[in-house]
Order: sequence, then structure tokens, then C-alpha cells
Amino acid sequence: MLKSRLVDGKKVDRSLAGLSRLGLSPNAWTALALAVAFGGFLALWDHRLLLGFLLFLLSGALDMVDGAVARATGRTSAAGAFLDGVLDRYVEALLILGLLFYLGPETWFLIPIGAWIGILIFGAVMTSFVRAYADHRGLVEDQEVLAKKMGGLLERAERLILIYAGMIIALLFGNDWLVGAIVLAAVLSNLTAVQRIFLAIKYGRRG
Repeated sequence: MLKSRLVDGKKVDRSLAGLSRLGLSPNAWTALALAVAFGGFLALWDHRLLLGFLLFLLSGALDMVDGAVARATGRTSAAGAFLDGVLDRYVEALLILGLLFYLGPETWFLIPIGAWIGILIFGAVMTSFVRAYADHRGLVEDQEVLAKKMGGLLERAERLILIYAGMIIALLFGNDWLVGAIVLAAVLSNLTAVQRIFLAIKYGRRG
């Protein structure tokens, strides 16, 4: 998991804990991140790539605040963690759909961009679903295995980094680079879902 390797959660919490003085609840920070992401979606819909990129970056920063505030104020809860995870998926969907409006209906790599977006969304959904369903059905009961050993090629953090990189390069060299990033993310997301299926069966048999 790229996020767990590169991000020191304790340092992030210490740097963001002061925001708890603003009085917003953790769930309010989560909702604010979603609202900013919706602004990013509207910017992409309006073909304003740089503004959309910056708003989605801000949304990602705000997404880190809710957990830090919850831990700083002793208000962590299963419901809050659930809401945070669910809204993370809505933010990602807004990003991907915004890119669909930004790029338009043209055909890239022999397939309409809308089809590539659909493939990417399906891969992103299945990547999360496979792990959750393995847990739900009791196939993999070890929570450490679910959290640390069923990552795969391209998790959400890597997927977003790849798309953001495509947006940055597109600002400099044209949209072909952004489309390439979307195509690569679509392919790798679906390969990750397949990889997790095999991992679930592998660890399920061990149990």
C-alpha cells in the first residue's frame, strides 16, 4: 500500500490536530471534502482542468483532516470511518466523471473515452468490492490479511496519483497524456480486482 508506506499517520495527525479548534466535527470535514470535490467536478465539466485539479487536491487534503480531528478530539467512531470511506468513493467518482465531461466523446485507443471511463469505474468498484465481499462471506477472516496482504497492483491512492499525474502532464503537453493515464488506470484497476480474487481464494484456503 503506497499510502501506508509514504504517509506517516502520526505526523499527519500532529500537523492537522490544531484544526480541531475551528469547531467543525469530523463528519463536517468529510462533507466539506465532498463539497470541494463537487466543485472540482463542475470545473472539469466547464473544461477548466487546472482549477479542477487544484480543487480535487484540496478535497484530498481535507479528507485527511477529518480523521486527524476525530483522533485529536476523541470522537473516532465506526460510523465516522464508514462515512469517510463511502464518501471517498463518491469523490473518486466525481473525479472520473468530471474527466469524462472534460475529454468529451472522442475515441482513443480504438475505444470511446466513455467506455474507458466505464472500465475504470468498474475496476475501481470491483477492487474495493472483492476485499469487502471476502470479509463479508467469511472467506478471509484475518483482518491483518485483509488490510495488508490483499493490496494488489493499483489501490485507490496509486490510482489517484496516476490520474493526477496525467492531469498535470496534460496541462503541459496535451490531453493525450491524460487519456493514457486513464487507460492505464482502467487496465491496472481491473487487473488488481482479479489479483485480489486470487488472493482471497489463496488466503481463504489457508483458513
